[in-house]
Amino acid sequence: MRGVHHQGSAQGFAGRVVEWLAFDNMQHQWLLLAACFWVIFMFMVASKFITLTFKDPDVYSAKHELLLLTTMPEAGKLPEETRVPEELKPTGRMLSGSRLAQPLVYMERLELVRNVCRDEALKNLSHTAISKFVLDRIFVCDKHKILFCQTPKVGNTQWKKVLIVLNGAFSSIEEIPENVVHDHEKNGLPRLSSFSDAEIQKRLKTYFKFFIVRDPFERLISAFKDKFVHNPRFEPWYKLEIAPGIIRKYRRNRTETRGIQFEDFVRYLGDPNHRWLDLQFGDHVIHWLPYAELCAPCEITYSIIGHHETLEEDAPHILREAGVDHLVTYPTIPPGITAYNRTKVERYFLGISKRDIRRLYARFQGDFKLFGYQKPEFLLN
Repeated sequence: MRGVHHQGSAQGFAGRVVEWLAFDNMQHQWLLLAACFWVIFMFMVASKFITLTFKDPDVYSAKHELLLLTTMPEAGKLPEETRVPEELKPTGRMLSGSRLAQPLVYMERLELVRNVCRDEALKNLSHTAISKFVLDRIFVCDKHKILFCQTPKVGNTQWKKVLIVLNGAFSSIEEIPENVVHDHEKNGLPRLSSFSDAEIQKRLKTYFKFFIVRDPFERLISAFKDKFVHNPRFEPWYKLEIAPGIIRKYRRNRTETRGIQFEDFVRYLGDPNHRWLDLQFGDHVIHWLPYAELCAPCEITYSIIGHHETLEEDAPHILREAGVDHLVTYPTIPPGITAYNRTKVERYFLGISKRDIRRLYARFQGDFKLFGYQKPEFLLN
């Protein structure tokens, strides 16, 4: 019996040894697998890093942008040799000294204006004197040292509301009554023309200055619709005085009795002798005058030029650069309202002679060139 007991004990011990060895072997296998997995994972990470560093164009652009930050001159003094190639479009804010400067897109807009202003062939279309008429277009926020030049039909009513709040007349945009926005005796928004010459020059030199532009032809369509088609009740003179004046001078079919048509409007605007009629209309013409005549961009050094087509990005950027983004926000923009609508442009110009369209373009060519809007070849040829 004792022999059998010893034999059983030996067999049990041997079994436990085998089990332990099997378990130990399994542990080594798992450790080996884990080590292999870790090596493979680290290899994949290293490969990804190498690929991103040397092959990914976005990373290259970022590295190129970083290089630009160390060589970029002072904003507003961008020489030709440092201009950024067209294929590189960094959109981040850049450091300039100790403060954040503009993204390159805004610097490029200002540089384009400077270049066009130097073009002698466009001098008559891009230059204008800083007259009282121009100074009347510029609204002043002394509290935050901001100048805003009004260019109608590009969301200016909303910008006026922003400045009214910043000037302290109302605590929020929602509180401003609509009939007060354009009442310059009640909205607390002075014009630059109301100051002395010395005060005007001081503000022009030291204040943050901006204005907004839009595709010139689409802006004219907006002005025509607003003033002659929808025509708010508080501006009856557009239908009762201005429209009849245009029709009498430019309507081809004298027997036609319909109200003013877009074709009449285009013929008036493209007439080289339009000024004698403009004088009769007075300041009401600001809704369709070229931007150069309204804001004198070749004579006044603006801080930023916003575009209606990118207003969703430009409006917050303007407020940040002016240092007031913590005090007010630009009102919500309905989706798609700022996008350029070529179909609409084609529809409005349908049936209008090429001669009249070319004359219209000749008058607004300065705006197309100054602000980088594409020549509407689809209408001209």
